[in-house]
Amino acid sequence: MRSPPPPVPPQQQQPAYSNPYQPQAGSGVGGARAHVHPAYGGILNDQTAQMGFQVGRSAVMAGQEYMEQNFNRYVNVSALKLYWNVSNTYVLHKLFLILFPWRHRPWSRQQRVTPGAQEGYFLPPREDINSPDMYIPSMALVTYILLSTLFAGLRGDFHPELLGLTATTAFAIVIFEILCLKLGCYLLAINNESQLLDLVAYSGYKFVGIIVTLVLAGLLSGGGGTGGWVGWAVFGYTFAANAFFLLRSLKYVLLPENSGDNTRGAMHTVARSQRNRRTQFLFVYSYVVQFMFMWILSRQDSGGKST
Repeated sequence: MRSPPPPVPPQQQQPAYSNPYQPQAGSGVGGARAHVHPAYGGILNDQTAQMGFQVGRSAVMAGQEYMEQNFNRYVNVSALKLYWNVSNTYVLHKLFLILFPWRHRPWSRQQRVTPGAQEGYFLPPREDINSPDMYIPSMALVTYILLSTLFAGLRGDFHPELLGLTATTAFAIVIFEILCLKLGCYLLAINNESQLLDLVAYSGYKFVGIIVTLVLAGLLSGGGGTGGWVGWAVFGYTFAANAFFLLRSLKYVLLPENSGDNTRGAMHTVARSQRNRRTQFLFVYSYVVQFMFMWILSRQDSGGKST
């Protein structure tokens, strides 16, 4: 006689609802592939898809290279990046310099000469407060547009077209101002490698004084705008500060100093013969032109009394 077979353990019943977070059998790599949707199952391993990805990446890189090459024909991108190399300390000191330039010394830009190089290069704004930048003019321009429309809304004069009108007026004045400066530099035979970018930066500093004029005139005149005597007083100070700041800062651009040996005596003679005309041009731009442009921009907040 044989002994009876051992008892067979009862099979565990499968719960009606399985735990979705519990790993199931075959949930490895093969299991993951088994649950991939059939429409996307082989797209990562398809050679045609990989070739398409490579062609798309090459097309994007070629497009970027083409844009950089064509953009560099008009604007030096590497030089433009230096105008955005600012710090919080520089921004605060620069704003103070624009509003209170009377006792600042010196006004000349600092240079650094690398070992083995014949000519030096100007330091970025982060390291030189006299260096022009693009950050403050850009932020001041945007702030001026928003602030003008905000004050118009507080007076009840806001309409949807006002935002575009204010922005168009500001951009048109800046572009016209730069064109006039370039024309004057051409007629006076003033050449500078970074002349255009410097002029763009300096043309935007006027918005700092305009913003201060709008804010102080609105607060001190009880929301009456810049049309009263308070607005004219604040405008007179900010205009004089901006004009003095430009007169000192643009001297190295419009009145470059020639230095060298005796072999360059002819260049000194030409510079002396044109120095008076360049000084007159700088004075007219800093005071007459700036007064007209700042008056037009600040009167945009006067509730339509004047344009």
